[in-house]
Amino acid sequence: MNEILRILLFMVSCVLSHNFIFSRFLGCCPFLGVSNKVGTAAGMGLAVTFVMGLASLFTYVVYHFILVPLQLTYLDTISFILVIAALVQFVETFLKKSSPSLYNALGIYLPLITTNCAVLGVAVLNVSEGYNLLYSVLNGVFGALGFLLAIVLMAGVRERLELADIPKCLRGFPIGLIIAGLMSVAFMGFLGLA
Repeated sequence: MNEILRILLFMVSCVLSHNFIFSRFLGCCPFLGVSNKVGTAAGMGLAVTFVMGLASLFTYVVYHFILVPLQLTYLDTISFILVIAALVQFVETFLKKSSPSLYNALGIYLPLITTNCAVLGVAVLNVSEGYNLLYSVLNGVFGALGFLLAIVLMAGVRERLELADIPKCLRGFPIGLIIAGLMSVAFMGFLGLA
């Protein structure tokens, strides 16, 4: 029972208190670039969730079963990037076939998942923290769900701001940065969880 509680607390902390965007400041480019519409933001968040979950699994396997036995751990970053690039190509092909409208809406941001620092960050974090396979995958999936939560919340706020009377000098990117800062401060309230 104690281990189950620890796992649940770990999952909640990945989403809230250790949120990749608001706590670790990773993945800010797609967060600010794709968060104009809730539908597009949700699609991007789900694609990132899929890639981060699988990337955590595959990078764990590559690191512990290939790089460590061959004493090539210094190649971890380049190996992780190759694994992530292959996964993103798979997601891009899948979305192009199954949901062309979402594929077109995501535009350039979909291939940029390859260089999304949150995806590479979760792989590096899993190794540096010494997580086992279960915790690595949970960190990837629930960290990505935290990314999804953040990007959808931001998109919701930005959609509402289209109807607001905002001073001209703050419209667009400046108000987006202000909102991101305020949301980050709000998420810091969850730091006491874990």
